[in-house]
Amino acid sequence: MLAAPAETPRPGRWLALAVLALAVLLVAVDATVLGLATPFLSEDLQPSGTQLLWIGDVYSFVIAGLLVSMGSLGDRIGRKKLLLCGAVAFGGVSVLNAYATSPEMMIAARALLGVAGATLMPSTLALIRNIFHDPKERSLAIGIWGAMASAGAAVGPVVGGFLLGHFWWGSVFLINLPVMAVLVLVGAKLLPESRDPSPGPWDLLSVVLSMTGVIAVVYAIKEGATHGLRWEVAVAAAVGALALVWFVRRQLTLSSPLLNMRLFHHRGFSGAVLADLLTVLGLSGMVFFLSQFLQLVQGRSPLEAGLAELPAAIGAVTAGLLAGRAARRFSVRSVVTGGLAAIGVALAVLVGLSSDTSYPVLGATLLVVGVGAGFSFTVTADVILSSVPKEQAGAASAVSETAYELGAALGIALLGSIVTGVYRDFAVPAGVPEATAAQAQESLGGAVEASSALPSGQATSLLASAQDSFVEGLRIASGVGAVVLLATAVAAWFLLRGQKLEEGYGG
Repeated sequence: MLAAPAETPRPGRWLALAVLALAVLLVAVDATVLGLATPFLSEDLQPSGTQLLWIGDVYSFVIAGLLVSMGSLGDRIGRKKLLLCGAVAFGGVSVLNAYATSPEMMIAARALLGVAGATLMPSTLALIRNIFHDPKERSLAIGIWGAMASAGAAVGPVVGGFLLGHFWWGSVFLINLPVMAVLVLVGAKLLPESRDPSPGPWDLLSVVLSMTGVIAVVYAIKEGATHGLRWEVAVAAAVGALALVWFVRRQLTLSSPLLNMRLFHHRGFSGAVLADLLTVLGLSGMVFFLSQFLQLVQGRSPLEAGLAELPAAIGAVTAGLLAGRAARRFSVRSVVTGGLAAIGVALAVLVGLSSDTSYPVLGATLLVVGVGAGFSFTVTADVILSSVPKEQAGAASAVSETAYELGAALGIALLGSIVTGVYRDFAVPAGVPEATAAQAQESLGGAVEASSALPSGQATSLLASAQDSFVEGLRIASGVGAVVLLATAVAAWFLLRGQKLEEGYGG
């Protein structure tokens, strides 16, 4: 008898959604804006190629390691409380990122930003699960949530490009402050608090095991891909695998686990999580290096590069808003599989990339990537949230976000290492000093910087050779990404068989 009031539509739920969308927008802006700032950051801080990869992916590493713990913590202490505390921390650490003075300080600041970011994403999705009781309304809310993440991917490069044209690279982090202020002030009034009514204790050993396992395994993959199998890589892989096995076994014995492993018995849940992880893995290497291609190979300004990437976000926003309706009209597996296949085909087109590839080809490819991602990510998020009781929404959301962040970290590590490995083998023109050649082979940004100190003819030859090698690496990475996406599309067709989204209460 007490359940009925909980099913009535919550007043102000769409305004509450607007606040949650603001948080997602912020995290998405922060993730994409760094790609544009990379050439400027490289020139100022002069990181090595490995340090540059760490600056790019340590944020995702830390988020991936902490998401399950933070999702479970939100279920226990309250998702609103965790979201608002995380927002304040995110704003404060953004200042530290903006004023970093060395590669080491930048890596540490990005890691701290990851700690704060881990509180935001699972809280937003879990609150949507608890605010919107009608399944059709919830599908639309998740579509808007996903659309804002995609819009952030568009707003980030455009706003970042404008800022980089007028201010120093640290300004791209300071844009977080006014957004966070609005989020905290408005969210404190509009967002309802929600938590698991009987969560049990927060198991600290499980927290340590999940974080150790995820970070150690990702570190081992990243370092192994970059430098080959060395003893420290093998040790990290072994430690990570043992920690994750221990974590899983412990969750199965606890009366109040940090993560309910039995969720994975649900085929739709497991299929959606796997699809998310592999999709982001296949995409992330391309996304990370595309901004560098547009600026350092094709010579676009940061603002032009940001505008050039807009079609992906436009496609994702449009598809995200239509995804729930499409999945109900056709089927979950056809929409997800079709979206993944579209991304795979688009990445396959990029295998033909060259330094003078025309923008219509790039723009059309990015539009297809955006549409595919909008359909697949929105529907898989809906499947994951619909598969669990709303009391466990935080933990389920955290699994979804962990798959996303882990895929991003692995993608940058593996595909990024392909690009970097191919790039470092470029032929250095005769007569270039050894120290200059070493700087140029660290990164494409380093090559641009190094060439400025050479005679014009030699500088042109060095830069052309470096750009050709970078593009070759990007083409190979795109091919690997295409294979991953097409294989994921096939897997999703079987894993999501018979999966349906819930119908609305009214129809």
